[in-house]
Amino acid sequence: MTVFKYKALSASQAPGNEVFVFACDPHDVLKFSEIDRVGRSEDGQLRGFQRHQIAPHIKEIRDYLSREDAMLPNAVIVAFVDGVRTQPRSDGTLDIEIDATNAKPGFVVDGQQRLTALSGLTKPGFQIFVSALICKDYNELRQQFVLINSTRPLPKTLIYELLPTVEGLPERYTARKFAARIVDRLNFSPDSSLQGEIRLHTNPTGLLSDTAMQKIVMNSLSDGALRSFIQYEDREERAYDFLNEFFGAVIQVNSGEWKGMSSKTSRLKHGAGLVAMGFVMDLLYTNQGAMTRDDFVEGLQLLKPSTAWTSGQWALGPYDTRPWNGIQNTPTDIDLLTRYLVSSVKKAFRRQRLVVNQ
Repeated sequence: MTVFKYKALSASQAPGNEVFVFACDPHDVLKFSEIDRVGRSEDGQLRGFQRHQIAPHIKEIRDYLSREDAMLPNAVIVAFVDGVRTQPRSDGTLDIEIDATNAKPGFVVDGQQRLTALSGLTKPGFQIFVSALICKDYNELRQQFVLINSTRPLPKTLIYELLPTVEGLPERYTARKFAARIVDRLNFSPDSSLQGEIRLHTNPTGLLSDTAMQKIVMNSLSDGALRSFIQYEDREERAYDFLNEFFGAVIQVNSGEWKGMSSKTSRLKHGAGLVAMGFVMDLLYTNQGAMTRDDFVEGLQLLKPSTAWTSGQWALGPYDTRPWNGIQNTPTDIDLLTRYLVSSVKKAFRRQRLVVNQ
C-alpha cells in the first residue's frame, strides 16, 4: 500500500473547493502525480494537456538546482480528482492522505519542467512546496490548467487545442472554442479535405496555420455564412461540412498551388491567403448561395486567373503591384488581399452575366 501523509495549510476560497499547500520531497510528487502530456489516441481523440518537455529549459533549471545554495520558492501545482483524504486539525492545519496504491491520483498542472529537472538530481532533505486543489472531475482539472496557464508564456497553440475539451470557461473563449473545435475536426476527421494539413501542438508537421484557420471561422461567425448557422442545434456539423466543402473546392481548383506546397512556396497556404480566402467563401455563400463543393468550384474558377499564389504579380491597386510572395501576414496586407480577391470575384461574375445576356 502506497500512501503519502502530510501536514498542510488550507486556504478559504470558493465554497465547496479545497485548496491547500504542503512541503515534500520532489521525487514523492512524481510518485503520486502524473505529468499528463498532450497527445492523440489512434482515433484522433485529444488526451492529456501538458506540453512536451523543453530540454534546454530543464537543463537550465537542473544546473541551478544542483548548487548547494539553490532555492525554489515557486510551488508546483497538483490537482486531484480523487485519491485524497483531508482531516482538519484544531490548530487550523490539515492532515492529508494521498493514496497511490493502484494509480497516481494527482496531475501536475504547473511546474512540470521543475519537477523533471529535480527528478534527475539527488538532494537529500531538499523539499519543494506543493499547492494542491481537489477538482470534482477531469473537465474541471483541465479548466484549471487552461486558466492558470493562459496568463503564462504557454504556447497558444496548446491552449487553443485544449479549448474544445473544456467547459465552464469565461465568455471571451466562446468564439475561439467553437473555432478550435471546427479546426480540430477539419484536421483529424477521416472525411476532411484538410486531414493532417493544419499545424497544431499535437500535429507539428501540419503546414496550415491553426490560428489562421480559426480566424476564418471566427470572421465568418461574426458576419458571414457561419453566423446564419448559429440558430441550428447542429450548427457545428453544418459549419464543419461548409468549410470542408469550400476547402475541397479550393484544392480542386488550385491543385498546383496547393499540393506539395507550403506557406513559403504558395501564398494560398500562407496565413494571409487563408484568411482572405475565408472572405471569398462568405461572399460566394451570400451572393451565389454556395454550399457544396460544386457550388464553390464555379466561383473559384472565375477567381483563379486573377490570382498569383505561386508566381507572377498581385495588382492590388493602381499604385500597389507586388510579386507573388510580397503579401505578408499583417492586418494591412490581409485587408488589401481580401479587398482584391472579393472585388475580383464580383467583377468576374458581372462579366459572366454580361456574356450570358448578350
